[in-house]
Amino acid sequence: MATHSGSLYRRRQIGSMIALSLCGIATAVGLVFLVWILWTTLIHGLSALSLSLVTEMTPPPGEDGGGLANAFTGSLLMVVLAVIIGTPIGVLAGTFLSEFSRGKKIGEAIRFVNDILLSAPSIIIGLFVYELVVRPTSRFSGFAGGIALAFIFLPVVVRTTDEMLRLVPDVMREAALSLGIPRWKVTVNIFYRAASTGILTGILLAIARISGETAPLLFTALNNQYWSLDMSQPMANIPVVIFQFAMSPYEQWQNLAWAGAFVMTAIVLLLSVGSRAILNRRNAK
Repeated sequence: MATHSGSLYRRRQIGSMIALSLCGIATAVGLVFLVWILWTTLIHGLSALSLSLVTEMTPPPGEDGGGLANAFTGSLLMVVLAVIIGTPIGVLAGTFLSEFSRGKKIGEAIRFVNDILLSAPSIIIGLFVYELVVRPTSRFSGFAGGIALAFIFLPVVVRTTDEMLRLVPDVMREAALSLGIPRWKVTVNIFYRAASTGILTGILLAIARISGETAPLLFTALNNQYWSLDMSQPMANIPVVIFQFAMSPYEQWQNLAWAGAFVMTAIVLLLSVGSRAILNRRNAK
């Protein structure tokens, strides 16, 4: 019996070592490619940075000079629109799932649909918004681009809000409700305060995700070579400009594409690190 137990222990130990080794190898391979991508972007993008990048418009084909000012502005406007649309809807939906649909079938159904939307390919969302907004209006527009990004932004905020509110101890709920405080006041004044850091982290991560989406914008906002703040018209944006310029035969366009990729990578990294720092500081308290 002791021999059998020792043999079983050794087999488990060997299996554990093999699994740990495979995980370590997979992690090392992933880190190698990540560092490679970041290093390549840094080398090519840093050399193409200049003040004109944020002060001049995208240049015509074959022309020297130019920048990405209109593309940065267009991306900013569409991301802001997505945040304005997605944040209140996402927070309220997550609140409903956490506080008002616990143990109910409707809550599980909404979570299931939200998970599908969370993992849906962005190009499918772009096609959906194309049929929903672009075709009926017969034009590409910044509004359509912002709506497409909002569909990608929304499920991240819903999931994060739901999870963060569910982490609030039930003792707090019981104590507040036992005092006769209305449920909505308890949610706003107590639960949101307790989960505010986690919800903010989810919003920042969602912004980081939508900042580099290209496929949905190809079907909705398209592009615009000129300066425009009219969101009812086609609008320049960084992801589509990078895609078009990187595929072009013009060296100046390729340099601008690398510079835009470097700036977007830096922004996404800052948002990711910032959200992680906020969450860690909250957990430390």
